[in-house]
Amino acid sequence: MSAGTISHAVALPTIASPALWTITVAALVLLLTLDLILTRRPREERMREAVGWSIFYLLLPVLFGVYLWADHGGGVAAEFFTGFVVEKSLSVDNLFVFMLLLAAFAVPQALARRVLLYGIVGALVLRAVFIALGAAALQSGTWAFLLFGAILILTAGKILRDVMTGHEQEVDISSMRTVRLVRRFVAVTEDYRGSRLAVREQGRLALTPLALAAVAILATDIVFAVDSVPAVYGVTEDPFLVFATNAFALLGLRALYFVLKGVLTKLRHLNHGLSVILAFIGVKLLLHWAHGVWAQVPEIPTLASLGVIVSVLAVVTATSLLANRRDRLRAAPERAGSAEPVQEPAGER
Repeated sequence: MSAGTISHAVALPTIASPALWTITVAALVLLLTLDLILTRRPREERMREAVGWSIFYLLLPVLFGVYLWADHGGGVAAEFFTGFVVEKSLSVDNLFVFMLLLAAFAVPQALARRVLLYGIVGALVLRAVFIALGAAALQSGTWAFLLFGAILILTAGKILRDVMTGHEQEVDISSMRTVRLVRRFVAVTEDYRGSRLAVREQGRLALTPLALAAVAILATDIVFAVDSVPAVYGVTEDPFLVFATNAFALLGLRALYFVLKGVLTKLRHLNHGLSVILAFIGVKLLLHWAHGVWAQVPEIPTLASLGVIVSVLAVVTATSLLANRRDRLRAAPERAGSAEPVQEPAGER
């Protein structure tokens, strides 16, 4: 974000051109349609297939960033890559919650791909709404930076508090208001009916547990959008770049879920890092607001932000791996000590 761009949202009109918007949205619809076709038949995701799609969806933002660098300069590309790293980090946290929800609803492995796709589509729609609201807020004046900064700092505090109390690993679907509301007005079948969201039983419409799982994921998408959109607006004020970073971060989540499924629980310090990142971006937004009022207040450059974010993610990954290794070493003697002694034959005593 450049100094003085306090009251208007789009600083780079060439980036937000109608042609680029049209191409981006069309490509997004095409990729989502392809995903719908791939998940039409219930089946378990093969690891080789998931890895291939994950690599593909990681290459797309890299190529897009190269395009931005070539056509719009390194500053725009740096904003995009920084925003993408922030959104991808938050999306991995989304995956962990999705994993808990799928387990809580006992979603069959063959249907997990479909539920994840519903969650991704819902997240994209909600992010688009929140991005538009955020752009309108930024255009209305400097108060939006204070609001976004406060949201991020409060969210960082909540994440850290949940980490300390262990609540971040709890998902109680019976306490979710959206699920209770759906159950109150619509009948729900006892078992899954393939990939169908609704069926007719005894002449009346009934939802399947798959529909409830999709509703629960959509409800969590709303919470994540409240955190995610202000975070990337702390990196760039261009709504198009905000939308692009969100879209690229979310598109590959379905495949990435199956690649990281066994790793997610091992990243025990990820939420510690996310709380630091969100608090850092919140402070960055407050400084940006203050710089527009008092020019002597310094701002945090985009490249410095990228360095801080990448460093925090590297540190929490390393500390998570070290903590896991330490636990394994501690558990090894206990397992050895708990083993039953081998009884010697009577004749050898």
